[in-house]
Amino acid sequence: MKTEKNILLAFILNITFSVFEFFGGIFTNSVAILSDSIHDLGDAFSIGVSYFLEKKSKKRADKKYTYGYIRYSVLGGVITTTILLVGSILVMIGAIKRFFNPVEVNYQGMIIFAIVGVILNTLAAIVTKDGDSINQKSVNLHMLEDVLGWIVVLVGAIIMNFTDITYLDSIMSIGVALFILINALKNLRTIIDIFLVKTPKDIDLDELKEHLLKIKGVEDIHHIHVWSMDGVNNYATMHIVTNVKDIKKLKHEIREELEEHNICHSILETESEACNDIDCHVELKVESHHHHHHH
Repeated sequence: MKTEKNILLAFILNITFSVFEFFGGIFTNSVAILSDSIHDLGDAFSIGVSYFLEKKSKKRADKKYTYGYIRYSVLGGVITTTILLVGSILVMIGAIKRFFNPVEVNYQGMIIFAIVGVILNTLAAIVTKDGDSINQKSVNLHMLEDVLGWIVVLVGAIIMNFTDITYLDSIMSIGVALFILINALKNLRTIIDIFLVKTPKDIDLDELKEHLLKIKGVEDIHHIHVWSMDGVNNYATMHIVTNVKDIKKLKHEIREELEEHNICHSILETESEACNDIDCHVELKVESHHHHHHH
């Protein structure tokens, strides 16, 4: 439940803040602050969506979703990350335009806003730090990036206050936007791997197989499939060739080994000799056909 509460809290903080910021941007005439407020509204929106999806992802499995709703949390990550990508690109475009046509900025006002911004967003970042769903990670990334953005704005505002380098406003926006962009892309890659049912990063199949074959009574293992529902929970299915009488004990030992490899859900099928069913061995289909020709 912690993750959910954090996301809700982040949402409330963000919405309040983006309104405050919008007026701040108009009042100080700073593009860094205005673009930040629009960006924060986008954040708030995506965090709202994340909240509902995180809530939904906690639902138990049912007939419609036999694996449960856990991927909805990942979907929240997709939406949040996409908004971040679009947002950061828009911020860059705005900043580049501004770079060529600088305007007067109220630096004192900007400094005050930036201080408040740093404080509020640091709070939000601390609040969203715990939790390990990808959704949670993208929400936290938003928060961190907001803190970063405000620190940059603060430093920039102080420098601009004492010198007359107006284009700093634009350079700062671009820097923060780039940082967001790179991190969002990394997040997106993880998410795409999950949807493509890629073997989780922390699992080495060869090593896993080696360990399983060491278990007494395991003669062969094939069709190992490992995937992740959400980047945290890993699932596996496999066929085990064994002649052991006590299948229950064997399965228990195998499951213990799997748990050490961070696989908490497994479907184990046992058989007394290797299956020579054509459908079973996808990778041996071709050879199977050859055998037929010989007969």
